[in-house]
Amino acid sequence: MSVVVWLNEGTWEACVDAARSFAPSGSDVVLLHVTADEVAAAAHGAYLGLMGRGHRERDPGARLQAMAARAASELLDAAAARLGRAATRVERHGRVEREVVQSAVSAELLIVARDGDRRRLGPHSLGPATRFVVDHAPCPVLLVWPERAPDIESIPPRPH
Repeated sequence: MSVVVWLNEGTWEACVDAARSFAPSGSDVVLLHVTADEVAAAAHGAYLGLMGRGHRERDPGARLQAMAARAASELLDAAAARLGRAATRVERHGRVEREVVQSAVSAELLIVARDGDRRRLGPHSLGPATRFVVDHAPCPVLLVWPERAPDIESIPPRPH
């Protein structure tokens, strides 16, 4: 079985714990982190527009990319340590939701965590990227709560 575990800051522990619980031993586990390119690209564009083309060492876009790469590497290391078994580490860049879906093309299970409003049950507990992934994943998706799920009373009342 091949299992892709999508890691996000703030929710990755729940996904790794779910992989430990639900991925059979012997499964090929992929720990996936995707870095959005928009922030670094915006910083780079602003730098070019305001400061010109010289002094590449001052480009904040390049510094943001380097910081993001270090953070992703540290997160992947922490996730691998928490998983406690062999796993492939994958770092991708681009449109996060599309990169996750593309990474799951050959997977038999994709593990993701809720990342929206986690105070109540319902569709708002998924952020936009996670909603896209759940709707477009080419394989079964295990959707986990990063913490204890809210009580059933958190469901909004029926409309009149």
